Amino acid sequence: MTHYLDFERPLAEIEGKAEELRAMARGNDEMDVEEEAAALDAKAATLLAELYGKLTPWRKCQVARHPQRPHCKDYIEALFTEYTPLAGDRGFADDQAVMGGLARLDDRPVMVIGHEKGHDTQSRLSRNFGMARPEGYRKAIRLMEMAGRFGLPVVTLIDTPGAYPGKGAEERGQSEAIARSTEACLRIGVPLVSVVIGEGGSGGAVAFATANRVAMLEHSVYSVISPEGCASILWKDAEKMREAAEALRLTAQDLLKLGVADRIIPEPLGGAHRDPAATMAAVKSMLNTMLSEFDERDAAQLIADRRRKYLNIGSKGLAA
Repeated sequence: MTHYLDFERPLAEIEGKAEELRAMARGNDEMDVEEEAAALDAKAATLLAELYGKLTPWRKCQVARHPQRPHCKDYIEALFTEYTPLAGDRGFADDQAVMGGLARLDDRPVMVIGHEKGHDTQSRLSRNFGMARPEGYRKAIRLMEMAGRFGLPVVTLIDTPGAYPGKGAEERGQSEAIARSTEACLRIGVPLVSVVIGEGGSGGAVAFATANRVAMLEHSVYSVISPEGCASILWKDAEKMREAAEALRLTAQDLLKLGVADRIIPEPLGGAHRDPAATMAAVKSMLNTMLSEFDERDAAQLIADRRRKYLNIGSKGLAA
């Protein structure tokens, strides 16, 4: 069953009427509704193109958070073979919000790491809605260092509203863990490529995405804070999230101009959730393209490339 966002309500009505007509005709050979249903389908397709042709930053946030959007676990299952999960930070616990392990992307052995939000109530609670605790970042550090020792490229899949801000996380050194994870990204002498598949929230995303190349899905977002959090701080009113989303310049298109993102991966019309298979095929193609750019580079060149990228962020597109 399709979940419709607030701005998609007119679309829901049209597609619902088409489905009702077809449901009425099932098992009734004398009832021919296909012509009328097809007309509704055409109207829905036109409206869908209009809605997604002019998405505001806030609407892009809504699409990036869509509950049916493919998550990290879906991408790992679809794109990688021989996936062997690795758990725990060898210090405190295994954070279910972060998943990772050894895998193959086609014939290329890689280390894949990502945030997992979960799909239903139970999995979202167990995954903490994709908000990692310190042990999650320390798990990621352990896996990145392992990849560095064995010369494996690292692929990270970003989808988090931000690091978990709870008391226990702060007591266990949340900010230190994020900083060390970011440092590990900069330090490892193997290719590191990232894809923002949904939300890229604050340091929780940067800790995985300080990469040689960062790609973003067309309707994903990446920002220092959520629009609601920004509105609460600047205007003392979380309902001003639309204005905050505009000001944050968090869309893939804005971030490409600023040099934060290096590539934009097109999504199917209506968002990744409408055709997950096509989305995953596009992500796989982009991962192979980005990794192939570093086949002939040694560790020193990879590290220098990564540092240069982050020193140059914001130096272009400021007048846009």
